Amino acid sequence: MTTIRAAVVQAAPVGFDRDRSIDRLRTLAVEAAASGATLIVFPEAFVPGYPRGLDFGARVGWRTPEGREWFRRYWEASVEVPGPAATAIGEAARLASAHLVVGVVERDGGTLYCTVLFFGPDGRLLGKHRKLMPTGSERLVWGFGDGSTLPVIDTPIGRLGAAICWENYMPLLRMHLYAQGVQLYIAPTADGRDTWLPTMRHVALEGRCFVLSCNQFARRFDYPPDYPIEGFDEPEAVVSRGGSCIIDPLGRVLAGPDFDGPCILAADLDLTLIPRAKYDFDAVGHYARPDVFRLLVDTRPKPPVAPAELGEFTPSPPLEEGPGGTS
Repeated sequence: MTTIRAAVVQAAPVGFDRDRSIDRLRTLAVEAAASGATLIVFPEAFVPGYPRGLDFGARVGWRTPEGREWFRRYWEASVEVPGPAATAIGEAARLASAHLVVGVVERDGGTLYCTVLFFGPDGRLLGKHRKLMPTGSERLVWGFGDGSTLPVIDTPIGRLGAAICWENYMPLLRMHLYAQGVQLYIAPTADGRDTWLPTMRHVALEGRCFVLSCNQFARRFDYPPDYPIEGFDEPEAVVSRGGSCIIDPLGRVLAGPDFDGPCILAADLDLTLIPRAKYDFDAVGHYARPDVFRLLVDTRPKPPVAPAELGEFTPSPPLEEGPGGTS
């Protein structure tokens, strides 16, 4: 398959409501598939929502009971992987007969993670990526991923990988994705600034890959009525303005950015453009200097509690040599 149709869904979930957000996702995925899309991308933290403006009652040295209650509500609405909610999202992929990439807030024990889930058109979970570095106040509510969830997934429509929001400003993370041969670089985000589009164009040029970035377009009424966000008093007030886009491997804008409202942006992606673009630049090939620069990537999981034998710590296996360096 040399040409695929891809879509990015710029919309809002039903904030803090997992089940209704998944219902909305299902409807939007089927709508995107009706345009012929075989790859459909949703924004960062689409299920159950990005907690924009919420401080969860945190001050240096203080936490409030109200903030703890908001965290409980967020935790209750989050997604366990595997679990019924993840299965329901996979069902949306099956109904759409498309590869589906969705930003969720994942619950693992008592900790939440900002996660991207990859599904095949049969609804099967193909893999996940947990955000390595939550940005700013996100660190109050989201844990840190490790190197074990940085996959590039080989699929019939191309090699899929993801970096979430400001992870795209981590050059070593990008290099790891490039070294794995990413072709369809997914960038779910909560960044709607004017500076985001040039960032996405740079990533596409640097990686010589297609970049699909997706942000929510959300208004005040997309959040719970008692949601404590200052400065957005009117129900129609725009809380997140979108800016989703699709970029080709030479940095050309194929769709977007759109700041006008909810939308589904689609484009036809000719994968033969990737080797054409790499003719004069391959960051992990002929344009690399491994004699000067090397990147080591530790892809071993780092659980806080691990089994040990005979009362001794079981060492992790050694790092293995990977493409473009050691991974």
